[in-house]
Amino acid sequence: MKRRDATFLLGNAALAWPLLIRAQQLAKIPRIGFLAAVPLATLAPRTQAFRQGLRELGYIEGENVVIEWRSADGREDRFPALAAELMRLRVDVIVTAGSSATRAAKEASVTTPIVMMQDGDPVASGFVTSLARPGGNITGLSTLFVELYGKQLELLKEAFPRLARIAVLGSSTEPSNARAFRSMEPVARALGVQLQYLDVRSPDDIETAFRAAKIGRADAILLMSSSVLAAHQTQLIDQGVRSGLPVIVYNRSLVEAGLLMSFSTNSTDLARRASTYVDKILKGMKPAELPVEQPTKFELVINLKTAKALGLTIPQSLLLRADEVIQ
Repeated sequence: MKRRDATFLLGNAALAWPLLIRAQQLAKIPRIGFLAAVPLATLAPRTQAFRQGLRELGYIEGENVVIEWRSADGREDRFPALAAELMRLRVDVIVTAGSSATRAAKEASVTTPIVMMQDGDPVASGFVTSLARPGGNITGLSTLFVELYGKQLELLKEAFPRLARIAVLGSSTEPSNARAFRSMEPVARALGVQLQYLDVRSPDDIETAFRAAKIGRADAILLMSSSVLAAHQTQLIDQGVRSGLPVIVYNRSLVEAGLLMSFSTNSTDLARRASTYVDKILKGMKPAELPVEQPTKFELVINLKTAKALGLTIPQSLLLRADEVIQ
């Protein structure tokens, strides 16, 4: 072979080698699916916390990890198509924001790892065998909503000792809500209050439920976690403010927007911690080997401006215990 030809071939090989390495690197970039019931804008604080958690672990979206963001935008009938789309994209793991999303992902695949960013009761929902031993392709974080609702009742009674009737708005389609409502009943009896359960299964039910609460002479309203309620927060806040009743909720953003009080897990902390599950799974661990974690951070937020608008006085002892008081 002539020296000129050999030099040409070696030069081409030298040029091709970085391209080959680059192609191999691209092929190895992990792909994460993210599936939510509500608009992604509604989840902005949590998605930002999730991204931050990934960054702290060395994953930079668009550089060495791809995230496929999908939302049903409050329409649960869209879940099967969205979950199927993530399967076609061959994602390495799916992160779900809520029970409805987890169920859709589970129905789409029994092998693709699924990380719950939050779930009120993953055992009752049938997602895991137990918290310590998930036993399948699902793991992640529990919110302890079932246990927290009783605490919310206690906070309402502490804030308003004379209240006698509380309307509870929830969705019977949420797997854990029936058990959660049953768990509230003994707490309510001990506090000397009656509960009125109002089922919200579609956006049309929101206004009807608030009207029923007023007709039923409720002194306060408790909102349970629900994909329907979460997907229609503007309507929810409007009805809550117009009701003229104190409302306690599961999400601080609703309090920041004008409702009275929230007591819940710190959702951004859960989102950040979900990234650690993704990291372990991408490094080879199986969901069945990763126990479901329970929340470690809780927060009480009170909107004092709303209380004043309603003509209500919040006890100083409760204000001092709040993690945040919105003036």
